[in-house]
Amino acid sequence: MRISIQHQTHYRFDQPVWHGVQRLRLTPRDCAMQKVLGWQLSVQGGAIECSYEDHNRNLVSLISLGTGNGEITITGQGMIETYDKAGVAGAHTGFMPLWILANPTELTKPGPKIRALAAKFSHDGSNTIATLHDLMAAVNKAVVYEAGHTGAATTAEAALAVGKGVCQDHAQVFIAAARLMGLPARYVSGYLVIEGRVDQGAGHGWAEVHVPGLGWVGFDAANDTCPDDTYVRLAVGADYRDAAPVTSMAQGGGAAVLSVAVQVAQQQVVEQ
Repeated sequence: MRISIQHQTHYRFDQPVWHGVQRLRLTPRDCAMQKVLGWQLSVQGGAIECSYEDHNRNLVSLISLGTGNGEITITGQGMIETYDKAGVAGAHTGFMPLWILANPTELTKPGPKIRALAAKFSHDGSNTIATLHDLMAAVNKAVVYEAGHTGAATTAEAALAVGKGVCQDHAQVFIAAARLMGLPARYVSGYLVIEGRVDQGAGHGWAEVHVPGLGWVGFDAANDTCPDDTYVRLAVGADYRDAAPVTSMAQGGGAAVLSVAVQVAQQQVVEQ
């Protein structure tokens, strides 16, 4: 499938910023599930200072905010060709050792709710995929998709306790439970083609688990399905915070108003 994407993030500060740095994980890369046909990253109100590959092998850009600026606009856009691999992303290639991804983070630290959920699924090394599908269905049922109840700092335990959340929460609850089973798991940020809906208020997020013999396998608990060719991968990390498309640090500027506009659309390929 050929997919066009435009992801625009706009910050407006109520006072001029005298120093600011933002880290962008807004550049997708080629992998078994996708090929980047073209991508452009642009910044208005700031400058790209450097680009590098981080510990998860994400493509990262650091930008500085122009001194005295009151707003900044960041746009990532391009065309991606995707392939349906039944959710299998393949072998681990990051610099991060797998054992680290089997341990909790601040956002995925299990509490009583997560432990009770994970305890329903025994994992002895056999039928791992079937067990993870059952876990995915359980998370989908336990956390109703409903915005406005959680935020970027909400932990998996808190989201499960509320019983309502968005894709970030589904993914982190799933990751926390999978790690309790002794399996390395990580967060994937990206995009999803939604039939009949090009304009989206945000990107998408799901989980991957490292399964012996297969490598990384994706599970989208928000939709109770494994990623196919309607998904575009952007970045991976130990949790949402480690894979967020944009993270910001600004000094001065006072309060900031953030707006995000995402457009994701399937493009028709004309055979020659």
